[in-house]
Amino acid sequence: MAGKVFFSVSMSVDGFIAPESLDDLMGPQWMELQQWVFPQRFFRENLKLGEGGEEGRDNDIVRETFERTGASVMGKRMFDAGERAWPEDAPFHTPVFVVTHEKRAPWERPGGTTFHFVNDGIRPALDQAREAAGDRDVRIAGGGATILEYLNAGLVDEFSIALAPVLFGSGIRLFEGVDADRLALEPVRTEPSPRVTHLTYAIRKR
Repeated sequence: MAGKVFFSVSMSVDGFIAPESLDDLMGPQWMELQQWVFPQRFFRENLKLGEGGEEGRDNDIVRETFERTGASVMGKRMFDAGERAWPEDAPFHTPVFVVTHEKRAPWERPGGTTFHFVNDGIRPALDQAREAAGDRDVRIAGGGATILEYLNAGLVDEFSIALAPVLFGSGIRLFEGVDADRLALEPVRTEPSPRVTHLTYAIRKR
């Protein structure tokens, strides 16, 4: 049986998940938004940042998100930023399907990550990701515009937000342009930690 389609992001209290400019994507503001994840033991091990790190519910959630994911889908903007910033051993360790107009051969990285470039839209990319994932879940990795496309197409089953105690003021809003008349949310879990509040919702049609 096919798994779920989900996304999982960090979000500021005022609703932003990334700065507007790609040049700022790994900058101080974005780093502040993501600061809850960097100390986690599983995150550090996955990116080969060294031994040690925090354990606890934040760490469990990072690990559980990784373990449930059999394949990922992302947009070209996120790929372009990550291609510059990810280590050689990219952190996915599964197939990744990039929605793009660029024609490019699959890009295989050490550690099990292969990027496949899909030129005919979000649904074919998801179909390929589902097939690759088997009975595991497909993660819509981002960025915000790609997540929104999948949301508005009714293709997302569930999502999780790590709500960080950060204010952005401007940038890319997670739900800017969402078709709210078509989507309804059902709370699944609320899990506070010392660093962030984890919110999980199931999605259904109105």
